[in-house]
Amino acid sequence: MFEGKSILEIFRLGGFTMYILLLCSVVSIAVILERVQSYYVKSKLKRSQFMPKVLAEIGKGSVDGAIRLCEKESAPFCSVVKMGLKKYGHDEKAISGAMEREIMLQTIVLERYTSIVGTIGNIAVYIGLFGTVLGIVRSFHNIASVGSGGISVVIGGVSESLVCTATGLMVAIPAVMAFNYFIKRIDNFVTEMEYCSSEILDTLTSKGN
Repeated sequence: MFEGKSILEIFRLGGFTMYILLLCSVVSIAVILERVQSYYVKSKLKRSQFMPKVLAEIGKGSVDGAIRLCEKESAPFCSVVKMGLKKYGHDEKAISGAMEREIMLQTIVLERYTSIVGTIGNIAVYIGLFGTVLGIVRSFHNIASVGSGGISVVIGGVSESLVCTATGLMVAIPAVMAFNYFIKRIDNFVTEMEYCSSEILDTLTSKGN
């Protein structure tokens, strides 16, 4: 059916829905690349390397020094630790509340754009099926108009319209895989932030006592 046809010609067989899927694919790839790069930068610093330095500064009585360490890094847990350190001298509730709010803010930043990929992963298949249905309808319309051709016309039209379904799957599968990966990475970031929050809270409250 597609012998001798170029990729562009096969693409055009799917009709206007192929252009929608192309747009979804471009957006999905752009978001995936942006998020992967962002998560890579934010995960370069390891908690096991960072927290001993902060605790050492606190142990020396240099809370300001610990804050400066936090400000040099871009990892989400650094911002959480910094907010806790800025509340040093306040009661446990104030310190904990400041860090919890920062965890929520950092989580929002980490989740940025991920819903776009999730949505594309959910709807791309349906967009492809919509294009297939339109192709089938067009095939039957051609039979009614021509009055001949029989099943060969229908089969030809359906084969061509199934390009939309295949393209929809090609767009949806990577998007769903990327979305699940993002969720896992975000969960890991949140766990790191909560662990650091607990460690700093214990350190500051015990030092205050």
